[in-house]
Amino acid sequence: MKDEELQEIFKNCKTVAVVGISPKEDRPSYIVAAYLQSKGYRIIPVRPDGDTILDENVYPNLMEIPEGIEIDVVDIFRKSEEVAPIVEEAIRRGARVVWMQEGVIHQKAGEEAEKSGLKVVMNRCMKKEHQRLINQ
Repeated sequence: MKDEELQEIFKNCKTVAVVGISPKEDRPSYIVAAYLQSKGYRIIPVRPDGDTILDENVYPNLMEIPEGIEIDVVDIFRKSEEVAPIVEEAIRRGARVVWMQEGVIHQKAGEEAEKSGLKVVMNRCMKKEHQRLINQ
């Protein structure tokens, strides 16, 4: 994906569902989410258990996020083999972007998302890309 497209995502997508976020402050998923939140993005934590992370309610999956909450980006911190059902939920929820973090690659799920009109970013860190392109 070109830098211009990434810049467009950062500019126009303000709500990020972070799938696989850890409540531990030293974990990459928490660090990325905290960074994005500090830059004005709304973070929606998605993990099987927990009440709140970063002062936001935790939801067990994308489908449990209340319908009134629009999801712009689904940022995935899961193993590559666990991505397909998350992408299916992202499509059903009407997300605009599926972002697979560094080390997360699932070509088939990415193709399905693109066929459904979503933008797909794979094997890249949202925090690093934001720092490189926006917060220079």
